[in-house]
Amino acid sequence: MTIKTVLVTGASGKIGRSLVPALLDAGYRVRVTQFNTPVNYAGAETVKGSMADADFVRQALEGIDAVFHLATCKEDRERFFDTSVRGTFLLVDEAKRQGRLKQFLLASGDAALGIFFYPRPVPLSETSPLAAYPGYYAFSKVMEEVMVDQYRIQYGLPTTTLRISWIHGEDDILAYMTLKEPNFGGPPWKDLAQTPEQKRWFAEGRDAVGCLVHPDQKPFIRHIVGLKDVVHSFMKALGNPAAIGQTFNIAGPAAFSYDVLAHYIAKKLGLDVVEFTDAEHHDFSIDISKARAVLGYAAQMDVFRIVDEAVAFRAAAGERSAVRYAG
Repeated sequence: MTIKTVLVTGASGKIGRSLVPALLDAGYRVRVTQFNTPVNYAGAETVKGSMADADFVRQALEGIDAVFHLATCKEDRERFFDTSVRGTFLLVDEAKRQGRLKQFLLASGDAALGIFFYPRPVPLSETSPLAAYPGYYAFSKVMEEVMVDQYRIQYGLPTTTLRISWIHGEDDILAYMTLKEPNFGGPPWKDLAQTPEQKRWFAEGRDAVGCLVHPDQKPFIRHIVGLKDVVHSFMKALGNPAAIGQTFNIAGPAAFSYDVLAHYIAKKLGLDVVEFTDAEHHDFSIDISKARAVLGYAAQMDVFRIVDEAVAFRAAAGERSAVRYAG
């Protein structure tokens, strides 16, 4: 399968900012969509419009071999349907109508599997049932996956779904695990503070590293993924005949335990560790064996490397990219 021209929707987002340069470096001709947030990639063609506009979608797809559909609206009740649902429908329907697309790659998320919110006693695989956790983003990912799968089944659209875990780049992991701003993800540590000692950290504005534990004091187990591994997975899937018609879980090399991660960060930053009890959420891990076997996906960014690169980012006075949705 020969891919020469690639369309990237949602190119201004976290994945797009790293994926578009990787595609250009690999020699692809790249077209990117722009809606509200300006994009400026040297060497890429930019087309401006709304994914909810059928005429714009038709023009954006003309002459394109493959699509990376990254556009999403996250937790925006007024806009998520037009962007994530109508936009996905218009893309797959127009691709079916044009009949020349070689690969449609959807960026889905493990939110579609209900991670953290529902009990998940065994590693989540590609065959785990879709069961969105509360919120418009997770709901939209389920709807996107179903639409893409149905257009593959009904019309033979050559689709690939990459179901991505929570993505960390820059210093996201430090913003998440430490008590001070900026916050990244949840549940927010301050909301979990119950004892006078826990509340004092926030009242006095002191920083520390949070460690999430169950009521029985066992540390939580969860999975995330480094941004570099996400881009690697997309590049391995693009133009890969074995990826057509398939869904792949994309996560880090292994799940991590909060106590191990918290103490590693604490040592790096010279901070204390504070435990917070959470009785509402659940452990989970992601099975990435299919992506490894079929795509040759080789995840390199374990949580320790993610932390090391985050510390280096801060040491170099890196400026955090704008976060439209903290998670």
